[in-house]
Amino acid sequence: MYRRQSTSTAAAALVLLLVGAPQLPGQQAESGRPALPLPDRLPMPTLGGMQFWADELFFHEWRIQRNVVTGHCRLLDGSDCRHAWGSFRRCVERLDEIKRERRLPPMRGKGVVVLHGLGRSRKNMAPLCRYLEREGGYVTFNVGYPSTRRGIAEHARALAGIVERLDGIEEINFVAHSMGNIVIRHYLADQTDEKNGRRPDRRFKRFVMLGPPNHGSIVAARFADDAAFKAILGEAGQELGREWVWLETDLAVPRFEFGIVAGGLANGRGFNPLLDGDDDGVVTVASTRLAGAADFTLVPVLHTFMPIDGTIHELTLRFLQNGCFVSPDQRRPVLEEERANIDD
Repeated sequence: MYRRQSTSTAAAALVLLLVGAPQLPGQQAESGRPALPLPDRLPMPTLGGMQFWADELFFHEWRIQRNVVTGHCRLLDGSDCRHAWGSFRRCVERLDEIKRERRLPPMRGKGVVVLHGLGRSRKNMAPLCRYLEREGGYVTFNVGYPSTRRGIAEHARALAGIVERLDGIEEINFVAHSMGNIVIRHYLADQTDEKNGRRPDRRFKRFVMLGPPNHGSIVAARFADDAAFKAILGEAGQELGREWVWLETDLAVPRFEFGIVAGGLANGRGFNPLLDGDDDGVVTVASTRLAGAADFTLVPVLHTFMPIDGTIHELTLRFLQNGCFVSPDQRRPVLEEERANIDD
């Protein structure tokens, strides 16, 4: 009896952690069902969205999210406080009111769309975003998406909506960690239709891939039948492993400059003894490579820590600015044998 109660208590604590505390009187229920009326003008703190919210629109630090379970939307400010909820249209209307009230200027400048990996959140990419803003003057759009709750094709469609609404941004770059790179590659394939003359946005300039499983994940394939793996990482986890052979046909190679940062020890063994060859503990160096890359570099950093590593921050900024990972004064022509290694 005691064990059953303890399990229930732990489960309840997990639910509270994931979806938040019970609603206060007058607060909109997270399920989307209306509670007692409460003015939108009273901001309500939130956790910012973890695995149940997908960003759909950005305006400076403001963003509109949709709940993956209920379908209702909410408008958050840069501090993750909620200013509106309900339909997407209602949130857009409230954002337009805020633009007028606060005289917010239109967006402009060079933008970077940033995506996290499987099972992570936009908080993991926040240090990198701050660095790119501070040192490079970029406008960053740190995209949160329910990576474990939907398939990669659905994440790609959501990304399309975000990019389409980046009005005023003159240049668009991409930076992604792990599975976020696969979402972007799927998105780029969706935007390309040679027969009908459809091509990706002309504003696209450069793309930095951090630890990308460009040829699938051996780890995901090995654990494909594990019940816990299936439950926790969902459809996307299966797509990176057992279902990769089908997913790969829906991915594009970027038609603009892209560079790859792989984690490894350059010793032929890597961090994980269960993986063949060099690796970052999760993704093999061989799997990160993609033909057509403008540059490739290897850093001794574990997969999980790539988004917060200072050296990787510097490499990312350097590629966005110059199209290579070395500084301009160190750049030299790429030898044919080196090009072959980049493209393998």
